[in-house]
Amino acid sequence: MCTAVTYKTKDFYFGRTLDYEFSYGDEITVTPRNYPFHFRNMGTMDKHYAMIGMAHIEKNYPLYYDAVNEKGLGMAGLNFVGNADYKKAAPNKNNIAQFEFIPWILGRCATVKEARVLLEKINLIDTPFSEELPLAQLHWIIADANEAVTVESVKEGLKIYDNPVGVLTNNPPFNQQMFRLNNYMNLSPKQPVNNFSDKLDLHAYSRGMGALGLPGDLSSESRFVRAAFVKMNSVSGDSESESVSQFFHILGSVDQQRGCCCVGDGKYEITLFTSCCNADKGIYYYTTYDNHQITGINMHNEHLDDTQLIRYQLIIEEQIKMQNI
Repeated sequence: MCTAVTYKTKDFYFGRTLDYEFSYGDEITVTPRNYPFHFRNMGTMDKHYAMIGMAHIEKNYPLYYDAVNEKGLGMAGLNFVGNADYKKAAPNKNNIAQFEFIPWILGRCATVKEARVLLEKINLIDTPFSEELPLAQLHWIIADANEAVTVESVKEGLKIYDNPVGVLTNNPPFNQQMFRLNNYMNLSPKQPVNNFSDKLDLHAYSRGMGALGLPGDLSSESRFVRAAFVKMNSVSGDSESESVSQFFHILGSVDQQRGCCCVGDGKYEITLFTSCCNADKGIYYYTTYDNHQITGINMHNEHLDDTQLIRYQLIIEEQIKMQNI
């Protein structure tokens, strides 16, 4: 399971957690402008916007979990098991496989507004990358500094929702997640007042009681509510260090610890990595489950007119700084 959020200070930030019981060997991957994307039904895209993100590389193809392009547009795919439904190729449509969706959008679009135009023509098809890598059941968040949308391919067709909170988790479908926020409109970062009865002398006995009722479990619906509350009430300075630090604190509110979510056979879902990308500057920051030190990679320090993928293995071992040596 996963959580994605957006955040805006002086710059625009986009990132996510990836929660699972094992890793596919993910890498920070920069795809330069002249790397050829070969699409199954749409030919080859030889030139496109450069992008950086987290990907599993298979046969020299970047299978992106999340990425941001050089224009500041971000996109992430999150599990949507049981609801995702991909179609057969159709005439007069841009037939895009699920694993091609992020490159197709980020390679061609600079804004969500431009992405909306492409989405009108897209048909997400049921073509797997290979027999060894079957279709992942996903839905997506696409965001820039001004707006965000959620895209879901379901049995009824392609659904595109405005996403005013800039948050996405997993199930249920996004419109249901948004509706259920109505159940939490009483939450507040401020101390509560006594609305229970004017005949009782009730008072707040602890700080933070305005958030009583905020769900704390690890389900995707509860993570959506918690991330939305924390993000929408988040306050930080607008410097890079303050913004990045606050972003990781926002996603830290939905962090999954080993042992709390058992998926069977002695395996546990954990937050494998957390990402934060300054979409304006093209800097991809990350932490991993066993390494809480923030590591950054700047796509603009690479040769973005190249034709070959640029790959960085994750630093996964804890980096502890001893202060009194």
